[in-house]
Amino acid sequence: MPNLVPEGKAFYGIQLPIQTLTQTLVDPWEKEAGPDELVMIAQIAESSGLDFVGVCDHVAIPNDDYSAHMTTTWYDPIATLSWIGANTEKINLLSVVWIAAYRHPLLSASSFGTLAHLSNGRVILGLGAGHVKGEFEALNIDFSKRGSILDESIDAIKATFMNEYATHKGTHFSFQSVGVGPKPPTNELPIWIGGSGPAAWRRVGKRGDGYIPMGNSRDQYKEIIETIHQAANESGRENASFDIGIMPPWSYIGDPPDGLPPAGLTGPPEKIAEHLRADHDAGANVFHLKFRSRTLEEYIEQLRIFGEEVRPLL
Repeated sequence: MPNLVPEGKAFYGIQLPIQTLTQTLVDPWEKEAGPDELVMIAQIAESSGLDFVGVCDHVAIPNDDYSAHMTTTWYDPIATLSWIGANTEKINLLSVVWIAAYRHPLLSASSFGTLAHLSNGRVILGLGAGHVKGEFEALNIDFSKRGSILDESIDAIKATFMNEYATHKGTHFSFQSVGVGPKPPTNELPIWIGGSGPAAWRRVGKRGDGYIPMGNSRDQYKEIIETIHQAANESGRENASFDIGIMPPWSYIGDPPDGLPPAGLTGPPEKIAEHLRADHDAGANVFHLKFRSRTLEEYIEQLRIFGEEVRPLL
């Protein structure tokens, strides 16, 4: 599928707060918030002109050293995006990212096909390989094969969307002449692939429509974009174009007040816009924004200021 972002333009969005309470992502007020606040934020994001909201994916967090910072609260992406989709009208719904190996690709195709059907085609299928080994073990899935499972899942999901009855014969999954419906309105979904290193970048070029960053720095983007296009050319996709995501630092528009959690990018709207313009000049056209706040009201105000005062400068 062609990329979503028109040439010369950019998309802006957020991973929704509240839906995970992992310690590296959460602000204190989120721990007392719930479904009503989640919907309110999505609606404000939409009215502020953001292009997408995202929900992350974990199934079962192990009690080990690697996962100690994560907490056990991770809202299910399909249930949450369905709830958000029913309470919004036009904002895109992104899984950021769906761990493909945790489900059979027919199940993923059914879930996201239905979500796209119900939301009038507003779904972006963000996929990733996963990184929590203990979670794979709990689900009885071979952690070492997660990359090849992801590759095969992408191929199988695409086949299911494009054909009334699909057949797939692979290393991890095989099915013969089965149909899944409802399908997305155009029989395909934009597929953005997440990851921080060359394997993910090559996967975007070979199979994806966009890249979801995992904290990559701006100075990596020349290599990222070259790697994506080289992999695309080697795969016979010479004319493909891509939605290239970047994750700016934690931000606060204005002078940071006392008690604000740490933010790496603060200041007036022009300063925020200057940073984002430099990211765009580096080749990114999708911005995964992260706003710091002390309260729900302050978070909502940050979204509004971005829409009213920052985006017009971009």
